[in-house]
Amino acid sequence: MDIILILPFIFGAVVGSFLNVCIYRLPEGKSIVSPPSSCPVCKQFIPFYFNIPVIGFMLLRGKCAGCKSPISFRYPFVEVLTGLAAVALFYRFGPDVRILIPFLFLAALIVITFIDLDRKIILDVITLPGVVVGFIASFFMPTPGVVSSIIGIVAGGGILMGIAMGYHYITGKEGMGGGDIKFLAMIGAFIGWKGVLFTLFTSSIFGALAGVLVMVVFSRNTKYALPFGPFLAIGAVLYLFYGDALIGWYVQSVVRGL
Repeated sequence: MDIILILPFIFGAVVGSFLNVCIYRLPEGKSIVSPPSSCPVCKQFIPFYFNIPVIGFMLLRGKCAGCKSPISFRYPFVEVLTGLAAVALFYRFGPDVRILIPFLFLAALIVITFIDLDRKIILDVITLPGVVVGFIASFFMPTPGVVSSIIGIVAGGGILMGIAMGYHYITGKEGMGGGDIKFLAMIGAFIGWKGVLFTLFTSSIFGALAGVLVMVVFSRNTKYALPFGPFLAIGAVLYLFYGDALIGWYVQSVVRGL
């Protein structure tokens, strides 16, 4: 079984290399197809053997072959992360061609997360097609089902929109961007309304903890804005793999407490 998992890891790492292209080019409005990969500093094209996931970074020792500019460690990290995502799905759901749908979902989460960390934006070019793809996929997947996907889209967008409007009404300030709203709608399309509630609950907890940590460690004030997209992504991943188990544990804990 361990040897079999090498194949999905290789597949995921190759996809991760493409995701790096998306993370870099999409916010710039550039094509993700052409031109071929090149150094962002000296513009020298990167030979295919240096584009081999993870191995290429190691061969180059983290520096451009031409100008010797440092290459961000994020590149092999995203490749390994995507490879591990493919392995986790294969291990969790088995060799079913339908796991390509949740893999596509995880790939979108990775791209959105790193763009949001870099630029503090969530692009419509990812989330809006993601809503459509997630809804169409619900016709072919046993969960969440078509009805749950529709409710998830409406609830996902509606809940955050209501929170954003309420915050703006009370404070007169923009508290949440439209990108987060569309992102949660996309999440709802893929994992349904239960996934939306779970994602919103867990992401709020992680976001609050991260906010406190940033204030304590980096001496930021309460007005410092953390991107919320990565926390939504974490919540969605937790639901995808452990949602039912965690919800069951939580309900039992509440019942015992009563």
